[in-house]
Amino acid sequence: MKINLQIKRCFILILLMSIQLNAQRGTRVGYIDMNVILENIDEYQEASQLLDKNIAKWKKEIELKKIQLKQYQDQLNTERILLTPELINDREVEIQDFASDIVNLQEKRFGPRGDMIIQRSKLIQPVQDQVMSVVKLIAEEKKYDFIFDRSSNVTMLYSAKNYDISDLVIKRINRQQRIQNKKNQLEALKSKTTTSKN
Repeated sequence: MKINLQIKRCFILILLMSIQLNAQRGTRVGYIDMNVILENIDEYQEASQLLDKNIAKWKKEIELKKIQLKQYQDQLNTERILLTPELINDREVEIQDFASDIVNLQEKRFGPRGDMIIQRSKLIQPVQDQVMSVVKLIAEEKKYDFIFDRSSNVTMLYSAKNYDISDLVIKRINRQQRIQNKKNQLEALKSKTTTSKN
């Protein structure tokens, strides 16, 4: 019974000491600027350019449809005198259907579940996930308690530059990319040597 009591006291003493040591350490806070990081990653730039090209193509497609709609409306207005009321009604219905097709196309391309959102998640999300995993590794290594994203909606009224770990994240990601490129080059050389031996 006496040994049990001593073990409990020792455990409580160790627990209190660890709490005290942790409290004295203080909270470590860091921040990143996601926009700066993403601007310095080649994969993100390529994905962003591809997405921009697709968006421009989709906008052009919609604009051409709108021009075509305007031509249909102008043609109906010029021929209105010559057409019967039934033909005018038919043409107006066709024009309304074409206009609703344009709206549906806009929704398909730029809506909340549209092609733009889907492609953005396919192209850009993997890069953002890579950044987040590197941030997590750095936070664990450097024992940060919190890391904020300066470019997000979180209001950061002041931040000292020495807490900015954006450059560290960029260096790690670039190092990972160089390692991956070297691996790819080695694999390419190995495959060339095996094909040349055969």
